[in-house]
Amino acid sequence: MAFSNLDWAHVGQLIAVLLAAGLVAGFVAGLFGIGGGFVVVPALLVTFSVFDVGSDIVAHLAIGTSLATIMFTSARSVHAHNKRGAVDWQVIRDWSPWLIVGAVIGILIARYLDGRSLKWIFSIGVGLMGIHFMAPVLQPKKAIATEMPKGPVLAGIATFLGGFSALLGIGGGTIAVLVMTACGRSIHQAVATAAGFGFLIAVPGTIGFAVLGYGQPGLPFGSIGYVNVIAVLAIAAMTYITAPLGARAAHSLNGVALKRVFGLYLIVTSAIVLYNSFTT
Repeated sequence: MAFSNLDWAHVGQLIAVLLAAGLVAGFVAGLFGIGGGFVVVPALLVTFSVFDVGSDIVAHLAIGTSLATIMFTSARSVHAHNKRGAVDWQVIRDWSPWLIVGAVIGILIARYLDGRSLKWIFSIGVGLMGIHFMAPVLQPKKAIATEMPKGPVLAGIATFLGGFSALLGIGGGTIAVLVMTACGRSIHQAVATAAGFGFLIAVPGTIGFAVLGYGQPGLPFGSIGYVNVIAVLAIAAMTYITAPLGARAAHSLNGVALKRVFGLYLIVTSAIVLYNSFTT
């Protein structure tokens, strides 16, 4: 069923779901320095399934569209954090080429994966991030280094981060914050800088998924390859409002309880997506 074949009341309800996802994704992006994909991808999987998008392309479409929304979410979040002087632009410059290389590699991998495999990867990745948010056993209590990674170590971490994030349709902020705080950076600076990583991953990711899905049959109305412009605009409009609110909250709240709640959400989402991969 395509968008053009649905009654406007139904379309309105689904756009409302996307707007709500955008509100939550924007706040979460600003608060934790992530791109919001952990919220957006599950919402898109449900929404596109309602529109009868085929199970063989729905995961690709959700991930590609999520990456497109992260361009706006991350840009807005970086702008808000930069007003507080929290963004380390030198780190962003050092990491940018490897993040982009990783994103391209992730897209090339996605080209050879079917929809079920992508759902499995998303489910595993989200589940691991959920465990980290609830019980951050990997988060060192003290910094284990005084400088950010350099040379081959930097290249390896950034390339992995770019590829992993592109495959999941996320901004990669969780891993970026983990690395930066382990290297002695404050949580506020880590969150702010990680938002910039999301933008660098999302731009090549969006272009790649658009090209990858170009001419693919069964795409819903408003799609350019595996990027649905209607969904992007609906979600991006709301993240524009709430990303600065999340960034403000990140500088004033104790986020331990919020992280645990968000971690529980991620674990539940992981289980639902995994179940869905076996039933569709």
